[in-house]
Amino acid sequence: MTNRLRTEIQDEEEVEQDLIVEEKPAREISDNFFSQLFTKSFITTERATSALPFVLYVALLGMIYIANMHLAEKTIRDIDDITKEVKERGWDYKTAKADMAFKSTLTEVAKRADTLGVRQSVEPPQKITVKEEEQDGN
Repeated sequence: MTNRLRTEIQDEEEVEQDLIVEEKPAREISDNFFSQLFTKSFITTERATSALPFVLYVALLGMIYIANMHLAEKTIRDIDDITKEVKERGWDYKTAKADMAFKSTLTEVAKRADTLGVRQSVEPPQKITVKEEEQDGN
């Protein structure tokens, strides 16, 4: 009895030994901007340290720009809120003015005065005249 599995494994090992592994040649990096930037010493330590103040200046300008945009948006929101409040106060003023005009009419004043016991006179007013006497220079 032969062991078929063992013979198959041995055959496979022989086949694997016969295989020659081909190594791929080193991949050439294409000559584009990014490859030159990082591989061909375009950015050196000296250049990076000399450009650091400019980079920090640009970063500061960016932060100021962002802060300015946030401030402008907040101001616009505040203006909108104040505009809405002014409109509401205008409506309140107009409502109060119309209510006061209604309450100051003759009939409304008479109704309110009637509750206090004051009534409107039915007789016309009389004119009172005072005669002045001549005074001698005593």
